[in-house]
This record gives sequence, C-alpha cells and structure tokens, in this order.
Amino acid sequence: MATLTPQATTSRPGPPGQPDISYAPDHDKYLARIKRRAETEVLDKTLPPGFPRKLVSDLVWDGNDLHETYDWNYWLTDEDLAEIEAGLKHFKSLNKPLGYITQETFPLPTLNQTLREISHEIHDGHGFKVVRGVPVHLHTREDNIAIYAGISAHVAPLRARQDSSHDGKPADVVLAHIKDLTASVVSSNIGAPAYTAEKQVFHTDIGDVIALFALGEAAQGGQSYLSSSWKVYNELAATRPDLIRTLSEPWAADGFGKLAQPYTLTPLLHHQPATRTEPERLIIQYARRAFTGYWGLPRSANIPPITEAQAEALDALHFTAEKYAAALDFHRGDIQYVNNLSIFHARGGFRDSSEKQRHLVRLWLRDPEHAWKTPAALQSRWDRLYNDIAPEKSVFPLEPWIRSASKGESGGEEKLSGGAY
Repeated sequence: MATLTPQATTSRPGPPGQPDISYAPDHDKYLARIKRRAETEVLDKTLPPGFPRKLVSDLVWDGNDLHETYDWNYWLTDEDLAEIEAGLKHFKSLNKPLGYITQETFPLPTLNQTLREISHEIHDGHGFKVVRGVPVHLHTREDNIAIYAGISAHVAPLRARQDSSHDGKPADVVLAHIKDLTASVVSSNIGAPAYTAEKQVFHTDIGDVIALFALGEAAQGGQSYLSSSWKVYNELAATRPDLIRTLSEPWAADGFGKLAQPYTLTPLLHHQPATRTEPERLIIQYARRAFTGYWGLPRSANIPPITEAQAEALDALHFTAEKYAAALDFHRGDIQYVNNLSIFHARGGFRDSSEKQRHLVRLWLRDPEHAWKTPAALQSRWDRLYNDIAPEKSVFPLEPWIRSASKGESGGEEKLSGGAY
C-alpha cells in the first residue's frame, strides 16, 4: 500500500535517556536504529517460551489483497432502514435518555440476526465489518446517535465508559467525538491526534470492539486504514523474535501527570495459550503517544525512558502494519466495527472545508456472548471501562469535546478512566 506521509508534530524532550523518537514515525531513523542495534547488540533469536512461531486464522490477513476474498461491507437494505426507523420511533415513545438504549428498547427483529452474525465475524472471523447507508441527512444529531447506539446494541450490547465526568460533574460518558478542533482549541490543550487533521499512526484503543460512525466526511483525505496485528506478529516472529520478547515485557506507559501514579508498567503483547474451550490468541494493545508524547502532552520527564529496543519495536509495529494494511473509504453514514484486540487502525491526514467536515463518533463495546478473555494485565483497566455503567448516568455528548485522557497540559487534572489511550 502507499506510505502514509507523516505531518509535523510538536514534541519536547522526555525523560533523560529517551531515544530519538517522536509520534510521527521516521523511516530513516527506523532503518538507522535497526543497523545500529544489529552492529552493537546481541539480539535474541528465540521467541518467549510458549509463544507461537506462526498464527493461523482468518484474523491473519494481508490488506493488499483481502478484498479479493472478503467483502467487509454490509449495505443496509430498504427493509433494514424501515426497521431502524421503527426501532427509533419505539425508543422515542419510551421518553427515556439515550443510556437506556438496548436490544429490547431499540428492537430490530429481523436485522438483529445479521448484526449478531457481524459480531461473530468481528470476534471469530476477519475482525471487522462496515455497516453502510445510515441516512444521516434525514435525522437530527440526537436521533443519529440514537440510531448508532441502537444498531450497535445488537452487535455488542455493553458500552464502555470513555470518561468519568462531563461538564464538571460525575458521569459515565460513553460517546466520544473524533473531529479536528484546532480552529477552536489552543494546541497546548490537545494531547491526541483525534482532535487534529493530522495523520494518526497505527495503534489500538482500549476495550474489545471499536465502533466508529461517520456523521461527516472530509473534503479531502482522512482515509481509514486497518491492519491485522496477527499478520504483524507472524512477520516479526519469523524475522525479529527479539522484538516479540521486547513487546512482551513491561513498558512504562505515561500517565501524563493525570493518574494517581506517574506511569503504569504493562506489556504491549499478551499471549493466551489454547484451552479446551478457547483457541490460542495473541493480543497487542498500545498507543504510540503514551511512549512518545503528542502536542500538549509531551512525554513526562520524571518517568523511565523507553529503551532503544522499545523505540525500534514501536516503529516495527507501525511500518509492518502499514505494509499489510487495508485502505477503507469512510463515508457519511458508515459504521465501522473493529476487533480492537486483533486489529491496528490508523488514519490518513485530511482537509476539511466549510461544506464538508470529517466528524466521527465512537463507542467502545463488548459482547459477552463472543468476548475474548481479557488478559490479566489489562483486567483492571477493562473493569474501569465496563463495570457499573448506569443507564441514568450514561452521557452521550452531542457536541465535540476533548476527553480528559487526551487533554493537554492546560486541560485540567481530571481522573482518567482510560489511561493514555
């Protein structure tokens, strides 16, 4: 696939000893680091004990030719759309807040089966699906979000907490906006590329399933990229087993001064051996900015630096994912469902206009029927996401806002529910 061109980002020095690495991957620096480490270090040529030499699954795919064997689009039919409208009408008749949307309060009696099959595909098939054709232009913002939550409830019924306060009050904020806010927010308040028009490098969010709904599309660019982390694992396991070892060791993820502790130590790579009831699984969870900083959230100076091996591993994840990525057009009315445990995602840079502006809304979801076992090292984070979400406290902000986890240095010291992701 074509290389994603990095755009300039502002960064500051991190802790003493931090390698020369920024949020925007630099291929020349990556190659130089590979050469330098090969010449000066003895690199382990074995995988961690028990780790597979190769994963074999539908979740292992090459995005350059995946379209030849897999159709990731589901186009809503006229019958589907009529059922969605009826579901919306039924929910509105209940006069309840959006937090009460469930499969029962937003019924889709026929479409439900298709959406349950999509959940199976997300968890046990290729890992992603795009539902296309929601008529955004026919509805208010609130009704569009109700439709989005209603459809998503049939794919994965549990919504995650993306922030724990809103408008200065405790709340279970379950909806996030992805939109360029640089025209209205000073750069020092922005600590994540979700609120800019810059390229986003390959990464994961947190939670089981990411759902993104396009309320609007950019005038130019903003293409969505997905890449199989299992394909990335297979290549690195075959060519650089030392990097697999590095990824499976604890990393110091920056709390950016907003967590109770300055940083958390967690592996990026989690191996789950096969059991009598579950297949072998490999889970990679990481956000590059937690180790490099971004704009108003530079890497903290009072935490351990990442190592040269970790810097190389970050670039290896990005550039290998880029090599095998599938490019998806993301149009207004599309809902993209992605297995966050087996797929990296990225975004091309984009340009908005007065007529066309890229605007996505995001849910983090979980489907108890098909959910993968959560790695022990991630369990406390998953508990913060999914436990004790109260319908009456659930908030779906209708206008864009910046999550406390993504606010820059002037954005306050709110307690985070989602770490640095």
